[in-house]
Amino acid sequence: MKTLGLLGGMSWESTATYYRLLNEAVRDRCGGLHSAKLLLASVDFAPIAGMMRADRWHEAGVSLSQSARVLEGAGAEALVLCTNTLHKVAPQIEAAVSIPLLHIVDPTAAAITAAGFERVGLIATRFTMEAEFYVDRLRQRGLEPLIPGESDRIEIHRIIFEELVLGRVLEVSRRALQQAIARLAARGAQGVIFGCTEIGLLLAAADSPLPVFDTTVLHAASAADWALEP
Repeated sequence: MKTLGLLGGMSWESTATYYRLLNEAVRDRCGGLHSAKLLLASVDFAPIAGMMRADRWHEAGVSLSQSARVLEGAGAEALVLCTNTLHKVAPQIEAAVSIPLLHIVDPTAAAITAAGFERVGLIATRFTMEAEFYVDRLRQRGLEPLIPGESDRIEIHRIIFEELVLGRVLEVSRRALQQAIARLAARGAQGVIFGCTEIGLLLAAADSPLPVFDTTVLHAASAADWALEP
């Protein structure tokens, strides 16, 4: 079993989900008392979030690259960046280390293709929905991402940063996400990507009007597969 280095804390709520999913995957695959070999660098999210809001992405990349080098030095054999939005600086992190970064979009795109879908909605932070780094990687894999309208993007972003990263789960926000997904379905979306690692804390797949591709679940499963490859 190989050792995974988790870059977490963005937010710690979803990082805890990664930790659970990775250990459950190893337990289920290996049986007995087996658990995942993990190293965790959990950052203070407040400074990173401030850099994001101020469009100081390079500084965020420098900070995360430092943590990535610490993980590599401690023995990590691959990196798992436990957030969607900060994959905007994934190339910067990759350039700072010699071990692979297991990109969150790749297993997500593979699952969508395996389901036979091409046109999929994307709900996430505004940084992820409105920048090209995420949707371009989906397009490169033959997919057609749809992002919500302006008012939905504003509300989804607010729910993530004012509620979910603080551990607040509100029924009114669950309904708001369901309505946003329904509007994507009306535009022809065949499924929806939970493109923020906290969304699954609020909305289960059974609650969605469309088939769900939860990036946290898919990313963790793919990372467990990598760790357990001979």
